[in-house]
This record gives sequence, C-alpha cells and structure tokens, in this order.
Amino acid sequence: MSNAIHKMRKKVKKYLDQDRYEHTLGVMYLCASLAMRYNEDINEAMIAGLLHDCAKCIPSKKKIRLCEKYHLSISESERQNPSLLHAKLGAYLAATKYHVRDQRILDAIICHTTGKPKMTMLDKILYIADYIEPGRKEAPNLPEVRKLAFQDIDACLYLILKDSLAYLHTRNLAIDPMTEKTYLYYKTYLNK
Repeated sequence: MSNAIHKMRKKVKKYLDQDRYEHTLGVMYLCASLAMRYNEDINEAMIAGLLHDCAKCIPSKKKIRLCEKYHLSISESERQNPSLLHAKLGAYLAATKYHVRDQRILDAIICHTTGKPKMTMLDKILYIADYIEPGRKEAPNLPEVRKLAFQDIDACLYLILKDSLAYLHTRNLAIDPMTEKTYLYYKTYLNK
C-alpha cells in the first residue's frame, strides 16, 4: 500500500463510524482484487474504494447544505433520498480534502451508487466492489454476483442493476433516473 493511501486511510477513519470504515476497507481491497483481474491501476482502484463513502456519515440535512454551499446540483430524487448525495459530495471532498486530482477516480466515486451508461472499467470495479464486499449479506443473488464479478464484469454489472431496481420497486423507494438509464443501457449493450 502506498504511503499516500496509508495517510488517506488514517484521515478517512476519523469521519466514518466503525461499520462504515470496515465496509470501506472491504471495498478498497476488493477494488484492488478486481483491478488485478481486469488489468486496471491498483492504486487508483484502492483510492476510489477508500474514498467512495467519505461523505456517507454526514447527516442528510448537512449533506444538502454542503452541496448547496459547494454548488453541487441536487436532483429531485436526491432531495427525496439525501443519502444519494454522498457520492457527488464524496467526490468533491476527495478532490478538496484528500487532494485526489485523477478525474477517473472522482468520476468513479460520483457514479458508484447509480451507475451511468458507458462506465469505465474503474467505474464498474468500484460499483461492483461496493455491492459485493465481504461484509455485505443482504443483497440478492450475492453468491452468483460475487462469482460473476471475476468472470464477466458487464454481465455482473447488469445483474446488480436489475436486482437493485427490483428491490427498490418492491420497497416503493425512490429510484434515481440514472440507475434506470444505466440498466437500460447495459441491457441493450449485452443483448447486441
């Protein structure tokens, strides 16, 4: 682990509760594993994993205030579910508080909850690692998804999107339109 990652790790620990910090470490190491599997930069993947939830433990009202203060747009679905704001606010904090300059890392953090059409390999790695990290127990089809992550990353991404939308629909929870766009994009992409 690079010295820069070690310093970030100590700093981010101060802002996360114990469960979130353990999840973060699981995502970071899983990002490294997936980066090795798909020939991506391991350090970039680890930084994305380490910082992906750096804004997660900020209370909802404060997330909204900070987004307004930093001129980060807030969609209707984000106002209904301010938890979604942790991605874009996290990317902002990664750049300003943790001095991340690599736009690929920041972009991966921004889309790690909703996905986006035409995701980069780093985007996919972070999105998937966040879903399947070893501490996760409640996600549908988890054994299959974990296995697929190392076999076919696009098929894995599609299955996660499909399962996530089904879960949100059955719970009558707000769905970010970007998640639906991403699902439709990969459904079409995989059926070519």
